[in-house]
Amino acid sequence: MYYVPDGTTRCGYYECADCGTRFLDVRIAPTLVCPYCGEAPDLEIGPDDEMPEVRESAKLVQMLEGEEVEQYDTLLSLAVTGGDYSWI
Repeated sequence: MYYVPDGTTRCGYYECADCGTRFLDVRIAPTLVCPYCGEAPDLEIGPDDEMPEVRESAKLVQMLEGEEVEQYDTLLSLAVTGGDYSWI
């Protein structure tokens, strides 16, 4: 699978409000940091540095279980590769 490891039985289907990217993630939460446009902040800051802002712009659209995980993973993978399914 492209987005989640093989054998995953439960995952979240997310859409980023900033860049519009859709992706699957094994972490299930109402919002996540987008892996494409968001960055996890570096929390090791100096005394004069500003505290970085964590921006969770990817919202949970649907929780997937069972066969839905593999179906969505295949569909999203095909969308990313432009329909070339020979690498799957």
